[in-house]
Amino acid sequence: MTTDAYGFPISGGWPEIDAQGMAEVDLLMTGSYGITLPQMMENAGRSLAILARDRFFGGNSDGRRVTVLAGAGGNGGGALTAARRLAGWGAKVSVVLSGPVEALTPVPGLQMGILQKMGLKPSEQPQGQSDLILDGLIGYSLRGAPRGRALDLIHWANETATPVLSLDVPSGFDSQTGRLSDVSLNAAATLTLALPKKGLQAEAQRPSVGELYLADISVPPGLYERLSTPRMVPAFSVADIVRLPN
Repeated sequence: MTTDAYGFPISGGWPEIDAQGMAEVDLLMTGSYGITLPQMMENAGRSLAILARDRFFGGNSDGRRVTVLAGAGGNGGGALTAARRLAGWGAKVSVVLSGPVEALTPVPGLQMGILQKMGLKPSEQPQGQSDLILDGLIGYSLRGAPRGRALDLIHWANETATPVLSLDVPSGFDSQTGRLSDVSLNAAATLTLALPKKGLQAEAQRPSVGELYLADISVPPGLYERLSTPRMVPAFSVADIVRLPN
């Protein structure tokens, strides 16, 4: 088995999926299999925290400074879950939201509530220097260009020298068209979920996507055969996180 420099197996042959197809996956996960959004979010956040620790911190997150940028939806919830995990592993975590706490949808709101009980309250602005930025601002459901507070945070992240690890797609990447918006976040690495999103593996997107990884969020293999565009998908037989060629 071939691995990358950080010990993650290198695996090809994964079909891409666009935003519409991924919305189908999410509906079937909850409606047909009873796998809830909190379960999927926990899997995504745990994998993001593991990749942050093992790829960027040499396997030890103790004392490392992490800034987490989180939006109001599921992508933000995954990043907040990773924040909770990393804080539990000794990292010094700060959280910056793209809007008020009250704007968080229920599951991200639950994660933010846990963080607040741990003493991690969101900051208005990014605080000081970090060793890593986690990007959970905008996920696969982006429609149109980023705007408002999310746009400001994308500009901030792109102007720092700190590496960025994006969840699912770099914020500003349109998973329906497979193209970048006029303004998008430039990541050192991206952890995409379930299947690589349309366009992420294109060479032209490499400056924004960075190294591309894929994480299992416990999609039953038979689900993909039930999509309106069925797919044959390999199993995560060697690891929960694999490196994709891009």
